Formats: sequence, C-alpha cells, structure tokens
Amino acid sequence: MRSRTPLALAAAVCLTVPLLASTTYAASAAAPPPPLADLVTEPAVYAHLQQFQEIADANGGNRALNTAGYEASAVYIEERLQAAGYTTERQDFGVTGAVEDSTLAVAGVTGDFTPAAFTSSPYTTAPGITADLVEPVDALKQGCDAAAWTGVDLTGDIAFVSRGTCPFGTKVLTAAAAGASAVLIYNNVNGPVGNGTLGDPNTAYVPAASIPLEQAQSILAALAAGTVSAQLHVSKSDAPTFNIIAETPGGRDDNVVMLGAHLDGVEDGPGINDNASGSAALLETAVQLAEAAPVNNKVRFAWWGAEEVGLVGSTFYVDDLVANDPDGLDQIATYLNFDMVASPNYIIGVYDANESTYPAPVEVPEGSVQTEAVFTDYFDSIGQAWVDTEFSGRSDYQAFIANGVPASGLFTGADDVKTDAEVALFGGTAGIIHDPNYHTPADDITNVNREALGIMSKAIAHATASLADDTYAVNGVATPGARPVVTITSPAVGATVNGSLTASGTATDDYALADDTVTVHLRALKQNGKCDGFQASQTVPIVDGAWTATWAAGAVSDGRYCITALTKDNAGQENAGGGTHLKSITLTDGLPKMTNLSVKAQCSANGVASVAVYAVNGEQRPVDVRLSTSFADKKFTSVAPGKASYAFLQTGKKKVKAGTATVAAYYWADGKGYHEVYSLPYAAVNCRR
Repeated sequence: MRSRTPLALAAAVCLTVPLLASTTYAASAAAPPPPLADLVTEPAVYAHLQQFQEIADANGGNRALNTAGYEASAVYIEERLQAAGYTTERQDFGVTGAVEDSTLAVAGVTGDFTPAAFTSSPYTTAPGITADLVEPVDALKQGCDAAAWTGVDLTGDIAFVSRGTCPFGTKVLTAAAAGASAVLIYNNVNGPVGNGTLGDPNTAYVPAASIPLEQAQSILAALAAGTVSAQLHVSKSDAPTFNIIAETPGGRDDNVVMLGAHLDGVEDGPGINDNASGSAALLETAVQLAEAAPVNNKVRFAWWGAEEVGLVGSTFYVDDLVANDPDGLDQIATYLNFDMVASPNYIIGVYDANESTYPAPVEVPEGSVQTEAVFTDYFDSIGQAWVDTEFSGRSDYQAFIANGVPASGLFTGADDVKTDAEVALFGGTAGIIHDPNYHTPADDITNVNREALGIMSKAIAHATASLADDTYAVNGVATPGARPVVTITSPAVGATVNGSLTASGTATDDYALADDTVTVHLRALKQNGKCDGFQASQTVPIVDGAWTATWAAGAVSDGRYCITALTKDNAGQENAGGGTHLKSITLTDGLPKMTNLSVKAQCSANGVASVAVYAVNGEQRPVDVRLSTSFADKKFTSVAPGKASYAFLQTGKKKVKAGTATVAAYYWADGKGYHEVYSLPYAAVNCRR
C-alpha cells in the first residue's frame, strides 16, 4: 500500500479558493465560477428533504432497509444524479438476518403475535417447536437463576419468562440448563423488546424470542387457568439491499476524495434528520459539483444502505475493496461522513480527529487531523462557532479508518444532552437531547433545523471543493504544477537538540518567484504523539532552493516538539505552497536542568546542625551532580534521568548561620561540556538544648 505521510500543512490551503477550471480556463477573460459553497443552498437541500418526506408518507411512513420507501429514495437519488450527468451504480449486498420470520401460535388464545428472534439465538426448523409454556416460580417470573426453576419440570417445554433483573442470555442459559427446548421472553413494559441480543454466540443457547407485554397478557391469563401449549418458530432471513455509488468523470483516479451518507432510516419513522439530511446535502453537493469547473481529484459519492442495522453497507464496500481491489482502497485520499446535519436542538460538530477534546476510542489514521482542519478552518474563516464531537467510528467512516483511510465528518447531534455551553454557542435548549425525535416517528420534515442544515450543507460543499482541488495536506499528493514542495532535512526525527535549535531543508519557489519564503513552526508534541498548537514561529527566505531557521538557546522552553515547515508566497500568504513536518525532537537549552530543588537547615539526631539538599535530574540524559555548602559537599556521578541526588551536609557544630547551598550539574555532549549552577538559600538553625 502507498505510504500515507501526514503533513502538518494547515488544511486551509484551499479554503478561500473556489473550485477553479483548468489552467486554460483560468487564463481566459471569463470570470471564474463562484465557490461551490455559494452554489449549494439551503432551500435546494431542503427541497430534497421534502421529497424524502413525501416518499416516506407514500410508503408506510418510513424509508428503512428492504422497504418500498428505501427503493423510492434510491430512485430519487439516482434520477437527480443521472440528470446532472453522473453514471450511477448500485452495489448489491445482503444483510444477514434482517427480516424477522419468527411466528407464534398459542392454543386457545387468539391474537396476532409478533415474536422477534434474539441476536445469537439458534433458529428452529419450520414449523417450529410445539410444547407447553411454563413459567418460573420466582416472584417476578424472571427466571434468572436455577432457584427460579426449583420444583418445575421444564424438560422439553418452552420457558415463558419476564424481562428484567438479568441479561437475556442469562435467562436463556438458565432455562436451557433446566431442560427447556426454547425460551419466550415478554417485555415488562408495553411495547416490543427491540433489538434484543443474547450476547456472544453460545452452543448452550436454545431458540429464544421476545414478544411485547400487551401480547403476553392474554397468555398469562390463560396460564393462570391451566396448561397452555404453543408453537414457536424462531427464524430470520437475509434481506437484499444496495449502496448507490457515483463519481465525477474527471479528476485523477489514483487520488480519490470520497464522501458518504447513509440513505436508510429506521422502521419507526421517515428518518428525515437521520439521515435524509446528510443524504440530501450530499446530493445537492454532487449536483452542483457537476455544474462547476473540472476537478483535479476524482470525487466519489456514496449513499450507504443498511447503516441502521450495523454499518453494513459501508463495511461491505470497504471489505470488497480489501478483498478484490486493494489498490482502489489505497487510492482513496480521505473519506468524509455526514450522518445527521439538521438536528432540531443542534450543535455544529466536527469529528475530533486531533483529540483536542475527546480521546478517540479508535485508531485515528494519519491525515485525519488535516481532514478535520478543512472543516474547522472553514468555520473559523466565516466566524461560525463549532465544537468537537468524538471521533468514535460509530458511523459509516468506521470501516474506512479501520483500514487506514483518513476521515472526518460533520454531526449536529443525536441523543446527547445539550449543555449550557452549547446553548451559549448555538442557541437551543439545555438539558434535553440534540434531537428529541431521534429514531422516532417524529423525525419528520417539521422537526429539522433549517439553520443547521444550511450551515452544514455549505461546509460540505466547501470541503468537497477544497479537497477536489488538492489533498496535499492530507496525504502529500500534490496537484501537478500547482504548488511547491518544502522538506526538512535537519534535525533528524527523534533527535535531542541542545542549546540553540537550527532547522534546515529545501524548498521550491511557488511559480519560480524568487522572493518566496518558508515559515517554520515549533509545535509541542502531545503525549499521544500528535502535534499541538504553534509555540514559536519564524519566516526565512528560500535561497538557491534551501532555507535555514535558528532559535537561540533559551528562546523556546525545553520540551518535545514537532517542526512544521510551510512555504509562503511573495504576497505574504502562508500555505500557498506545500509543507512537511518532522515529529518528535527534544529541545533543551544546553544547560543541565535540575528540578524539585529544595534545601533546609535542620538538627540531626545527635544535635549537630546540618543542611539537607535535594535535586532531581530534569534532563533526558545522565548528569553529574555536586551538592555543596561552605562547609561540606557531596558528588554524584551519572545520575539517571528523573532520579534524585540527596545529601545531609554536616556542619560539625550545634548551630549554623543562614547561608546558601549550591546544586551544580554537568554533562558532556558533542565534544562540549555543559554545566549549570543553582543557588538555594537556607535559614539559620540552632540545635543547642
């Protein structure tokens, strides 16, 4: 696979530059086209949402997997893309166990039962298991332990138990150990159990399903009167579905910018915010991009299927590339994900790839930080407040980042509670979730925030144009002829630099303008190995293709740093050219650092005055240390980093006047000797009794 080299070039490199035509076009008298963010408008995106609402209304109220609503949504996307000049592709796949085929019939009890098989449950063969329904003997009928079946002959019967207290898997294993052939669990509140699971697969499980409490009531009444027999069939079948893929006909196909949003919703509602909003914004971006100038990098759009049942569509797409076209996967420069961008109680959230707010629970691929900066720099440039949202992998970017593809995305919030700080930034209501209609029938066209939709749609368009023009900051792939290249040749990665710091390297001038420069930044290296904000900077000229920047000893605090080099054009515009960075150098001031210094005059056990001196080696190398007073001293050789030197310097007298102790530290490096002396005053002490 191609090496993905992260570059500390700020991703604002193209942020104020519209998506331009070819060089020939730009040189003509015609005005350049407006930026893509101006072409993608909120009314146009909202019009797509209205269409998705009408589709849901006409198809059972939802657009879920394997429904007519999903098919109609896909046709709408395809027709708009084809009208804009795209060739669309349906990528077919199946979703294992997505269709509920379980059935339940109870002798002597009428009613429409809707059993739902638990995830990890074994299936039965048709027509199922016919046996008596038997309840446990515990007070709540929950069957959580062996005592719940004491005195009950459950052999071959179907255990009929209530939800509650212990996991579903525990109920099934306990009943199976008592001899049950199957388990039927009823909810302890009205409504279905939902997406219940037994946990990890286990050969000891017997077939298990759930029913709503209201369906269980008639069965419980029958059991109170005597024996009840039932026939339970536990089964699910696979559901066919598909992703929709379209891409620009032009642009280099070895450096693809990919954007995605899931098209499916949940069964409980039309899914307008989740996620017609992301799908609509992506659609309008694609349509307007087709009308704009040619792109340098190919842009690929995806509308994912089966996200709501486990990120299935996006995972299938990536897994297919891994198995059948690994070069194709490697050619994806970065992936942008848009899942919910019109939440009614919204935030303007950007995936926190640089972990500045939330530690990521997943591995963050190199280049993701620079992709995040495309959004954050854009928001900063227009004065739009934004917040980090966890880079968690809990949406369709998961499969991409798991395979090393950089990623970022936008999010206006789901079921997290809005804080007072977020209200101060975005308005709304504190103490309730960002989308009170999340995964409910109320997620409809009347409950989207059009202001959030407009903000996010323009950000999506901007990022698309920026990365379609250039991904150099993300993966080091330069647009031919469009930018210079700057490198750092010294110091080496991991080097320890003592005293003054000199960084040097090479650079090409932007369009051969001789007065271009290089700006060099020192950035603190965080504990997680990522580069923090700028600490110190200077701009130096490019002379015969080379540059050098120097910081005097003591000009910058000791510590671990990244070095970032960026070109600056002759108009003073930083980031006009390419950049590179060097991670992990250690800078010291050239003078041995001692920390935790302390001194105290005190009385020893024998009544003699002494001075206690303490110092810790603050260097990342061994040092020699001498602790001294006017009446005694002690030397320590090769004190390891972080280790202490400690001495009681005896006066030989019953008292000592106030004075000064010294801590002297020494080391040799590069044929030179370095030393530093610290003075520590102490108070007088009288040990006479």
